[in-house]
Parts: sequence; C-alpha cells; structure tokens
Amino acid sequence: MRQLLLDLSAQQPPTFDTFVTGQNAELLQRLQDIAAAHAQPTLNDRFIYLWGETGAGKTHLLHSLAHAGAQEGAIGSRLIPADADDSAFDYDPSIQCYLLDDCEQLPPASQIAAFALFNQIRERGGYLVSAGAQPPAQLQVREDLRTRLGWGLIYQLHGLTDDEKIAALTQSAQARGMAVSVAILSYLLTHYRRDMPSLSRMLDALDRYSLETKRPITLPLLRDLLQQEAENETP
Repeated sequence: MRQLLLDLSAQQPPTFDTFVTGQNAELLQRLQDIAAAHAQPTLNDRFIYLWGETGAGKTHLLHSLAHAGAQEGAIGSRLIPADADDSAFDYDPSIQCYLLDDCEQLPPASQIAAFALFNQIRERGGYLVSAGAQPPAQLQVREDLRTRLGWGLIYQLHGLTDDEKIAALTQSAQARGMAVSVAILSYLLTHYRRDMPSLSRMLDALDRYSLETKRPITLPLLRDLLQQEAENETP
C-alpha cells in the first residue's frame, strides 16, 4: 500500500479552531467558556447533552474541550469513552469537567457508574458534558440515567449543508495554498464519505498526491486518488 494512502487515516488532534461551526455557534461559545473557566453556570447549566447524526462533530467537540481543559490555567477535564473502565467514572475534586461520549453504547455497569458520577457532580461541583446519537428521551439506557442526561441543557448539533462544507473546504484549501475548484469539491462530496473529518483528510491527501505526482489538482487527479483509495479498501 502506498504511504500516501496510509496517511488518509492520520488525524490531527481535534480543537475548537478546527471545528466547522455552521449553525452551532452558541454551543461552541458555551464550551469554550467552560474550558477557559469563564462560565458562571447555574446548577442546570453544569449538565450539557449533545446529540446529532454521525459526523456532526459531537466527539470532535468533546475532544476539543478535553484538549483545551488540559492547557495551563484552564479547567481540568477527563474524557470518558463508552468502553472506559468503571474507575474512569470516579469523582475527583481536581477534575472540574467530565466528558462522556457515545452514551447509547454504555454497558449496564457503566450506566450505573455514570448515574453515580452525575449525582456526585451535582452535589460537589463540576460539569458533565455528554454526547449521544439520540436525544436523551430516546436513549436505550436505564431510566434514572436517561432522566439525568435530560435534566440540563440539550443541544442538537446541526450538520453542515453541502454549501457550508464546500465553503469550509475551500477556506481550508486556500490556507494550504491549494487551488481547488468548486467542481472538484462537489465531486468529492458526491463520491466520498460526507463527514468533515474524512473530507478534510482527503483534501490533505489530494494536496500530497498532487505534489508527489507533479500534477495539478484536477478532476482526473481526484478520480485517480479515489480509485486507489477504493482499491485499498477492497478485501
């Protein structure tokens, strides 16, 4: 396999700066304020639940908050994936922000641990920012946990429209000094994965492929790269 194609799986650490905001400006600002310890929350505001379709950016935002929370002078944070050990749900006074991802995938024991963590945060302070594929009322989890997850602020992450994706990719290409036409980006949208992380990685790969082959970025070049990627994924 070409090293170029191997690079398609490489990901940069998610940050707030690389999140394409779209219609999610209010949520983004709230999370940035939490990370910087600028928020002055009420009790309900300390519990935030994000939901949306795959690729909308839920995990990106949780990782961005964890990354920002790890910086000097920022709020301490802990990222808790659905398959984490039960010890990850232990309350720690030095951690002020707990980030729980993929709530719909929590196994039974972790659901109990998450419920206990919620109660500890409520009593002793901190934030719980959770994410799932459905709104809390539709989660297939314990009733007590489902109720708790729906207790605070609930945000639906709105996916980008095709025009917004093209605009974001155009801006990213220009920042790299790439000349990529709207026609090429439209073709990419209709012939490749549609989530922004995958599209951004393919844009990076297209730039490298153009430099490697000494060919301009054209539709034939993109088709060649997509064909190689498809062949690489075929068992």
